[in-house]
Amino acid sequence: MLIVIWLLITSVIYTKQFDDIESSCSSGGCDGENEINHEKNKYKNPDGKWSKYIRLIKDSVSMYKPCKTEDCFLLQRRADFRLWIDRGGIHESDFQNGIKLGEHYKIINHTLFRKKECIFPSRCKGNEHFILQLINQLPDMEMIINTYDWPKVYKNSALAPVFSFSKQINGSYDILYPAWSFWEGGPAIGPYPTGIGRWDIFTQTLTKEAELWPWEKKLKQGFFRGSRTSNERDPLILLSREQPLLIDAQYTKNQAWKSNEDTLNAPPAAEVTMEEHCRYKYLFNFRGIAASFRFKHLFLCESLVFHVGDEWIEFFYPAMKPWVHYVPVSKSLVEVRDLLQFFNENDHLAKEIANRGQSFVRTNLRMSDVSLYWYNLLKRYAKLSKWKVLKDPSFIEVKL
Repeated sequence: MLIVIWLLITSVIYTKQFDDIESSCSSGGCDGENEINHEKNKYKNPDGKWSKYIRLIKDSVSMYKPCKTEDCFLLQRRADFRLWIDRGGIHESDFQNGIKLGEHYKIINHTLFRKKECIFPSRCKGNEHFILQLINQLPDMEMIINTYDWPKVYKNSALAPVFSFSKQINGSYDILYPAWSFWEGGPAIGPYPTGIGRWDIFTQTLTKEAELWPWEKKLKQGFFRGSRTSNERDPLILLSREQPLLIDAQYTKNQAWKSNEDTLNAPPAAEVTMEEHCRYKYLFNFRGIAASFRFKHLFLCESLVFHVGDEWIEFFYPAMKPWVHYVPVSKSLVEVRDLLQFFNENDHLAKEIANRGQSFVRTNLRMSDVSLYWYNLLKRYAKLSKWKVLKDPSFIEVKL
C-alpha cells in the first residue's frame, strides 16, 4: 500500500515539473527550444513557394568566406595576368599591338610621362592621381591605359596588355584597373553636371543620407532611374507601369533622346540624385555601355541591390557574392516580381543582405584600398614586362 501511495506522489511531482518546464520554454526561458523555433520561423515559405530562394541564400552565406586581408581583390589580378604569365611575360611586340588603344604612359626614374594628347582630360587626371601617389615606389615601365567605357582587347583580336576599367568576363583580355572616377571624371548626369565627384567624399554624403533613411523607414518598393541605353531594361519599366506600388522604374532622357519613343512611349522622368535612392529598400543596377558606375554607390544607401546580368565587371565585382551582398537577376528579368514578393515577405533577409553589401563596400573599397590595388597592379605588370623603357621627347611630364 505504501509503495502505491509513493508512486502516485512521484507521478504528481514529475507531472508538475514537466508542466513548469513547458511553461518556462513557452515564455522564452528555454534557449534550445527557442533557437529551434527561431530557425523554423526564420523564413516565410508558404507551401514551399520560396524554397529555391531560401536555399540559395542559406547555401551562399554558409559558403562565403569574408576577406581577412587588405588585398581582397588579389584573385582578379591573378586572373587578368594569367594569360601573360602562361606566355612567359609581356614582350615589346605585345605592347606595340595595343599602342593605339589608349593613353600611352611611361614611368622612368620615378617620373611619369604621357603622350601629349589625352582624349578625356578629367579621366586621365583621375588615373594619374593614383599613379603619382605611388610614383616613388614604382619601377620603370610603359603602359597603355584605356579611358573609354568599353574594353579594347577581345578574344578575336591581337593580344595586347591594355588596362581598362571594365570588361566582359568571357569576352575580353583587358587588364582591369580601378576607374578614374574614384578620384575625378565620373559620369556627368543631370544632378551632377561636372560629375559625381570623389569617391571618398561622396561616400560620406551617401552614408549620412542612409542614416536619415534607416531600413524601417525606407519605402518598401523597387526603384530605378536611368536612360534607355538598351532594351534590356524595358521589362522592368513595363512591370512598373503595371504594378507601380511594387516598383517605381522610369526612363530618363539621354543625349540621343528625340521623342517619347526613346523612353518606351512615355514622357521622360526627371533625373534624381543618388541621395534620393536611399529612400527605397530595393535598388536596381543595370550595365550601361559597359559596367555601371552607379553599382558601388547603391550599396552605400544600405538598401538591397538587385544586380541585373553578370557578364560585365570592374576589378572589385568578383569579390562580392550573389545572395551574400546583392541579389542576382537574370537579363530577362522574368523573376523580378517573385523576388520582390519574396523579400517583402522575408524582410529580415533583405535587410541582412543589404547590411552585408554596405559593410563590404565601406570596408574594402576605401581610397586606401584603391591605391593598394593600383600599387600591386603596376608592380606585377612591371615584373612581367620584358623590355627596357626609353625616353621619348614627344611625351610630357605629368605632375600633381
